[in-house]
Amino acid sequence: MANASPEVHYTAPILVLGLGNPLAGDDGLGPVLVNELSKQYRYTGGFIEFVNGGTRGLGLLNSMVGRQAVVVLDAVASGGRPGTVTVIKGSDVVRYATTHPTSTLEGNVGELLATAAFLGDLPDHCYIVGVEPADRRQGSGLSKEVERSVQPALLKAQDVVDELLVELSEPVHA
Repeated sequence: MANASPEVHYTAPILVLGLGNPLAGDDGLGPVLVNELSKQYRYTGGFIEFVNGGTRGLGLLNSMVGRQAVVVLDAVASGGRPGTVTVIKGSDVVRYATTHPTSTLEGNVGELLATAAFLGDLPDHCYIVGVEPADRRQGSGLSKEVERSVQPALLKAQDVVDELLVELSEPVHA
């Protein structure tokens, strides 16, 4: 019997995580964005992992371990005009996550990111790209305001991912 080689697990340096419930109006934005954005990056050689996290909340903690960057795509309720696209980065991510619950679901993005930070698993490069929701009623689909903001949100998310690809692929100089 030949010796079996140990299983090697590879973790892509960048995680793009779409969060939200597609059955709860604008809260379903994250899965829409991650699905569309993944189509733009088919040839990244395993450098990016796209995950539709749905409503798994704290069940996604392990997906952040060992990453250099996390980009969260979600509906972001910050009190702005419905459809407003927002990019939150760096230390503002944890500040936002701990002060603005993004949904009433247990294990929402705020709890997920705050817990990952507490455990030391939140990467140095962390972003939230979101759109201010207008409607979170069950089964209502995306509102007109949020539907109009899908393309601008995708462009913002693509800018963030492109910046990360450049920054994280640059050689470190001693």
